[in-house]
Amino acid sequence: MLVEIVQGSLASVEMEVETAIGRTSRSPMIRDAHDFRAGIHDRLLRKLTGRSYSALVHPVARDFPIEEMREGDVFFHNDVYRSEGGIGHLPDLCVTVPVFAGPEGERKVVAFVQAFGHHDDIGGAVPGSMPSHATSVFEEGLMVPPIRLWDAGVPNRAALSIMTRNSRMPESLAADLDAECSACLMGARRLGELFDRYGVETVESCFDAIISRTTETYRREILSKIPVGTWTWEDYAEHDGVDEPQLHTQRITLTRTPADDPEGERLVLDFGGTSPQAKGPINHCGDYSDGVFLKKWLAPILRNLADTPERMAELDVNEGIVPLIEMKFPPPGTLLTPVFPAPTNARTFVILRLLGVLAGVVAKAVDGKMPADQETIRYTGVYGEDLEGRSYLMREVLGGGSGGRYYADGEDTIHVVPDSRNLPTEFTEARFPFRVESLSLAVDSGGAGQFRGGLGYEKSIRMLKDCHFMSIADRSILACWGVKGGHAGAPFQVTIDPGGPNEREVDALADDEPVKAGEVIRIRTTGGGGWGDPLQRDPELVVRDVVWRKVSPEAALSSYGVVLTGSVDDDSLSFDADATAAERAGRPAAGEAFFHRGPGYAELAGGAAHAEVDVLA
Repeated sequence: MLVEIVQGSLASVEMEVETAIGRTSRSPMIRDAHDFRAGIHDRLLRKLTGRSYSALVHPVARDFPIEEMREGDVFFHNDVYRSEGGIGHLPDLCVTVPVFAGPEGERKVVAFVQAFGHHDDIGGAVPGSMPSHATSVFEEGLMVPPIRLWDAGVPNRAALSIMTRNSRMPESLAADLDAECSACLMGARRLGELFDRYGVETVESCFDAIISRTTETYRREILSKIPVGTWTWEDYAEHDGVDEPQLHTQRITLTRTPADDPEGERLVLDFGGTSPQAKGPINHCGDYSDGVFLKKWLAPILRNLADTPERMAELDVNEGIVPLIEMKFPPPGTLLTPVFPAPTNARTFVILRLLGVLAGVVAKAVDGKMPADQETIRYTGVYGEDLEGRSYLMREVLGGGSGGRYYADGEDTIHVVPDSRNLPTEFTEARFPFRVESLSLAVDSGGAGQFRGGLGYEKSIRMLKDCHFMSIADRSILACWGVKGGHAGAPFQVTIDPGGPNEREVDALADDEPVKAGEVIRIRTTGGGGWGDPLQRDPELVVRDVVWRKVSPEAALSSYGVVLTGSVDDDSLSFDADATAAERAGRPAAGEAFFHRGPGYAELAGGAAHAEVDVLA
């Protein structure tokens, strides 16, 4: 019972910290889009909570001995190459507060409260600090190794001044940092009360139990679903902002060891075969601290093997999953092992893709009983001067559709960051010089399948003043793949002035595309891949999707082989069962590939319809 009390208290403190940050921060990215995370770690640097991923305490403990820390200390860092893999790009600013407990005169560090979030601007070559054409980290903004930002309760004003001086939005940055520091200090007090109530030894024994229980649960309920063996799969980022579009490979060779393996029953992820580091900013520093951040980042994918969706939602990802995953990295100089000062601001192209690569390689092992692919982070925005002549930056992280599953369709417009959201129209129209003309689901964006992929967004904004458009996005050529007969979803697309005299497509990686007042920017985000043969989908569900305007009448026939009758307009839409059966019977058999990558793959692969690893042995 006490273990449950402690575990619930940790989750409550973590949620209270996040709530405090959300209510007291100032920038739209933190306050409104909620692109930040809190985490609680013990004195052994183990992550205790499972609500979401977090950064690491390792770099702070490396540079500042724990025994020399004092109450009221706040540590700060955003240096990608000094973060032990916990920070992916410079706009992710991280604050860490030690928790003290014990009798007076003997109080010591017993835990850590940490928060990190994506901030609007910390300097660099372009507004937003994410230059898509960067060739070194020095172009991406201010780089801060672990420092003591507050010393025993006293803020380091000099350091804060340096950081805000380098930002184009100094007031927002200062307010956000103050919110995060104050929230973590509050969380540290709450945790200290937990230790005071039950005693340090008792609470720490509960920490051990929480982590051990996670290890045993995943071993029993997740690893048991994967047979002993070895499988290989790969997927790709399509461009890096510098070179021409090409296949930037991320490969995983998955080995499931037997229970009697001398080193223990576990999953071995070998990233050998991953492409060399890119010239542009899509690299991710994953090979630090034995990949401990990457293990916790990838582990949620494994929850899809749980017996039910309800059970999947109950499984936490904390330090308990670390002993079950071994990682083998290639030598320095790859997308996952970049060498300083390689740029990293668009590293989502790699770490998001790795989620899909792990899902794909596990799908090969379990006869496809994993979701199809999704791409749920991309940054788009506009900047310039508003109607009063003040500088502004509006940046949004629009989600996309998730992949179809062996038991259900994918979800529409989700975001991989828990609790994140698009910016409210009422807020953006009041603050920025544009009008949101429409926000809807992107029809036909979900990949066709027995279980359809989720849909992406379609958003159109009309600029009221000249501006510049920016985009950091992938999957504009390579679509989210379908599995076991399912089709790929629709790719990302940005069109400026659609239907107008200056209609043009914008590259998915863009820093400063000029847009004139009166022009519309239309953004369509990715749809998830489909699962299973679309010709096996219940025609009644296809009719429903057409009524709901998720699937067009044309796609009902071309993608699903459903011959419609009646009309949506008078509520008479139905289908002709005999004609549908004949239409489906006349379709050619599916090819040998277990994965469907969409037409963009052939464009970058010299005409090949699929990769060798797409075929089951």
